[in-house]
Amino acid sequence: MAGRPLVPDHILQIGFGFWSSKTLLSAVELGLFTLLAKRQLDGKALVARLKLHPRSARDFFDALVALKLLKRNGTRYANTPETALFLDRAKPTYVGGMLEMCNARLYGFWGSLTEGLRTGQPQNEVKTGEDFFGTLYADPQRLEGFLKAMTGLSKGTARSIAAKFPWKRYHSFADIGCAQGGVAVEIALAHQHLNGQGMDLPVVRPVFESYIRSKKLQKRMTFHEGDFFKDSLPKVDVLIMGHILHDWDLKEKMMLLRKAYAALPPGGALIVHEALIDDARKTNAFGLLMSLNMLIETPGGFDFTGADCRQWMKKVGFTRTKVEPLAGPDSMVIGFK
Repeated sequence: MAGRPLVPDHILQIGFGFWSSKTLLSAVELGLFTLLAKRQLDGKALVARLKLHPRSARDFFDALVALKLLKRNGTRYANTPETALFLDRAKPTYVGGMLEMCNARLYGFWGSLTEGLRTGQPQNEVKTGEDFFGTLYADPQRLEGFLKAMTGLSKGTARSIAAKFPWKRYHSFADIGCAQGGVAVEIALAHQHLNGQGMDLPVVRPVFESYIRSKKLQKRMTFHEGDFFKDSLPKVDVLIMGHILHDWDLKEKMMLLRKAYAALPPGGALIVHEALIDDARKTNAFGLLMSLNMLIETPGGFDFTGADCRQWMKKVGFTRTKVEPLAGPDSMVIGFK
């Protein structure tokens, strides 16, 4: 019996994937999902409220329906449960801030991926002499929006860390590169006996402390000002590095791991969580694509497998290591001193 004929559907779906991506990113930019969080609206009302030209508006809305990002009830459009939760700017679960950055910056930069693969050089603002993160950290309003987006993006991972790590054995922790404090807060909320710190640059302090106050955790959570390249890490039982190591080259990764090992007491632990590439490097496409994003964004950063990280941890002195899956494409590597 002859096998099924080969068809190019999978190839074409990936090749034209930017169509779907840009449709979603434009919808986020327009605030479509936030508008529909208030009530269902028909196409005519959406055109008026979003100030769209009528020519392709119906195709735009119906494409979002076909992509399972909107529902259509008769002539009225509504959010799906997922877009209602994650793409309404009024909700603390909003992840659209990161998508807004993808739309404004990364979408265009990824057009130069081939150049990056040939040169090994970043393809972002560096090419024009600009510094995105320097500019971001100099603008308190933009920085706060970015840090809030990081919180929305990390909540599922944070809750998995809170559930899967043996926190009962420990009393204190610090999240290195803590941003708004999303990971630290979820851990502290789940474990009342813990005292925590968030370490980041001084400009992050007011955003972190405001978020901590909103969760009524100021008695157990404090901000630790510092640059993790220049300063010592906090002396606590558990250190956390989430989406930190992948920004740097191998020499810098090893330096940060050595600093973590030096700061921890005997019996302490380091948690590294990232979109870890699977050890066989075949299935976690998101982790591999994230590593390509590090090519676009950084001079030497790259993502890595759990086996890579375990090897590095053992090299700096951690006696026992293990990998645990978390939410979505993320996993954590734990090193015990």
